[in-house]
Parts: sequence; C-alpha cells; structure tokens
Amino acid sequence: MPLSPRLPGSPDVLAALEETYDGVLRRDPGEPEFHQAVHEVLESLPAVLSARPRLSASRLIERLIEPERQIMFRVPWQDDAGRVHVNRGFRVEFNGALGPYKGGLRFHPTVNLGIVKFLGFEQIFKNALTGLGIGGGKGGSDFDPHGRSDDEIMRFCQSFMTELYRHVGEHTDVPAGDIGVGGREIGYLFGQYRRVTNRWEAGVLTGKGQGWGGSAGRTEATGYGSVLFTAEMLKRRGEDLDGQQVVVSGSGNVAIYSIEKAQALGANVITVSDSGGYVVDEKGIDLDLLKHVKEVDRGRVSDYAEMRGASARFVPAGRVWDVPADIALPSATQNELDAESARILVRNGVKAVAEGANMPTTPEAVHILQDAGVAFGPGKAANAGGVAVSALEMRQNAGRESWTFAQVENELTRIMRDIHDTCFETADRYGVPGDYVVGANIAGFERVADAMLAQGLI
Repeated sequence: MPLSPRLPGSPDVLAALEETYDGVLRRDPGEPEFHQAVHEVLESLPAVLSARPRLSASRLIERLIEPERQIMFRVPWQDDAGRVHVNRGFRVEFNGALGPYKGGLRFHPTVNLGIVKFLGFEQIFKNALTGLGIGGGKGGSDFDPHGRSDDEIMRFCQSFMTELYRHVGEHTDVPAGDIGVGGREIGYLFGQYRRVTNRWEAGVLTGKGQGWGGSAGRTEATGYGSVLFTAEMLKRRGEDLDGQQVVVSGSGNVAIYSIEKAQALGANVITVSDSGGYVVDEKGIDLDLLKHVKEVDRGRVSDYAEMRGASARFVPAGRVWDVPADIALPSATQNELDAESARILVRNGVKAVAEGANMPTTPEAVHILQDAGVAFGPGKAANAGGVAVSALEMRQNAGRESWTFAQVENELTRIMRDIHDTCFETADRYGVPGDYVVGANIAGFERVADAMLAQGLI
C-alpha cells in the first residue's frame, strides 16, 4: 500500500519515505502487522523531516525501524502427562535511546516475530509519550495457556525464563505482562529469574504481586488510562462521559477496567465480547458478575449472559460495533474494528473511539472515523496507562517504596492528561488540529529522534 502522507513534505522527503517503506516490505516479508505499524508512522512524518533535514541526512528513520536486537529461542517444557512440547520464545529490543527496553510478554498461539515487532515498534512511541525514560521492546511466545494447569504454566514459564534471563535486567530490558501473561505468569517468571541469577532484582519485571514489589493500580492501569484519555478528548469538545452510552470489545483485563472507570465517570457500558461473540446488557454491565465469570470461573461472556438474566443477551459470532453507542472502546486485539464496522459506528452517531488494545482499528477504519469528525485516540496514546504504571512500579522498586492506590491513580491521571495535551498541541502545531494520530506519532518520534541524535550513531 503506497504512503498517503497526512501532512505535506518536500518531494525528496516523500520519495525517501516511500523508498524506506518499500525496503521494509522487501526485507521483512510476511509481517503485515509490522508493515501496518510502520506505514502509519511514516505517513505522519513528511512535515517533520522537511522542517528538520538533519533527521533525514543521518538516516535516522532507517535506524528507527530496524530493531536494535531480535532474540528468538526454543522453549521446551513438559505437560502433566509427561509429554514434551516445544514452543518458540521471542524478545525484540527495539529502541533504547530513552531508557531500558520496556514492553510486555504475550503468550498466545498467534504470536510470531512479525507480531512482536509490530508491538515493539508501537511501544517505542507509546513509551516516549509517557515522558518516563523508557525505551521500546516486546516479547512473548506461541504458547497457549488456555486449558493448561497451573503446574504446566509454571513449567513453561520456568523454561522461558531460563533463556530470557540472559537478556533482561532492571537497567537493560524490563518485561511486563500482556495477553496471556498476568500476575500468575509474572510470579513464575520472577521466581525462575531469582533462582538462576541468585539476585532479588525487583525491577527486572513489572506487574508483580503487591506483596513482593508490585504496584497498586497496575492491573487497572491500561483500562483506566484509555477512559481517562477519552474523557480528555471529550472535554476538548465541551462534553464528558456522564450519561454516555459506551460499547467495549473484549472481556480481559483492559476491557474490565475500562468498564470500571467508565462507569465511575457516569457512563453506561452495555457490551463485552470474546472470540465466541458478544453480550448486550441494556441495564449496563454488572461489573462484579463479569469479574467473577472472567477472573474466578475463567468463563466466557456467554456464561455472563446466562447468569445475568433477562437484561442481557448473547449474540454468537457478532460484533459489538453493530450496537448503537456514543463512545467505542476497542479493547481486544489488533485489527478488530474494520472499515465496515467504522461506517456502522458513524451511522449510529459515535462521538469518540479510543484504542484500549494495540492497533485494534484498521487504517481504512481510522480514516473513516476521522473524516466523519469522530475523536479518535490511537493506542500508542490512549492505552499508554499500562506502561506508565509499569514505569511507576520501576520507580517504586528503585526507591524500595510502596505507593497507595490513590497515589498511583493520581499520577496516572496526570500522565494521561499530559499525553493527551502533548498529542493535541503537536497536531495543532503542525496544522491538523484534533488529529491525535498525527500528534502522537510526531510527538513520540521527536522525543526518540532527539535522543538518538544526541547519542551519536547508535
């Protein structure tokens, strides 16, 4: 797909960006998610590169889109029946100009190198926007934790960390959780790291239990952050979340705590979903019941509908975007909101969309929403709350401190407001007011680019 620059630039810059993108397609075939992430950023940069020719002369773009380090390794492990399995492990340390590499681990059968590179590339700009001095990285495995016993997951995590420990550390690379990696998995990974290194290095992983170095508010952070960003977008339009009808996709950690924060701000959240379909609950999602189904029973959203009763109905294999709403919060996985869904949302009068997941909206859908005047918060800005609180956990670990939930939430609120304002003001400065995609890409890029230039040829 050719670049369609969002802002004008000199002919030489545009030609160089096209050449760079063509090079990515040739060098990294079979990685469509990575191509999509690079494409979106490059489309935002012509005006910056035209105004600052030194960035082009130093081939900084070419350096930025090539990971500093890509690690792939074998993960052998044994199930409860004694059978041996072999999975692949990945860690992409993409850019460390602003600080130690920081980004989650994803355990899911769809994980491959291209997925990890896409996530790591996004993480560079997301982390830069927080202003907290962290670089970008990502990792994971094609291991599927669903249906596995605690002992099997422990053995897998121990085998995974037996290789990964060589590449991480509080001043080097600090992984966290992502899809399939929660507090249980972080605990097993940390235990194995401590076992093989003989070090209590709390800052090597974030998302830990609060009793042994974790931070209050980390579980809630990504969902809370996406709603806080949405509230800031609405505030610029003279509105708030009170009384707004909200649709949320997904039913994992991000979705649950997006619902919790949106409800706390007065919104009526009426949907959740999983791979089997979605639930519409006209009375509003019963958060306590949803948490019980997902976090205690490890059940499906269809179980929620059955237990909820008459107000809820389960729609198999459907899309939450068909449900009329004022606000949409895609909080499941990449490319879940396509062009057709975007047209439906617009037709139904949606006012704002904020990405709680990583790149859940296709490029065509983003353009449709923006062309219709919908406030659109891209994931690298709207879902930065998780990594922001991870960085706050690192700060607490470094000082041997433990903050209260209120302290963490106050700091998260400040950070998300700052991220919003930075994106808004950057877009305005470049002549595209209200375009948070351009604002996020340029603001994140400039912070990383300036650090790279200051550090020489790295």
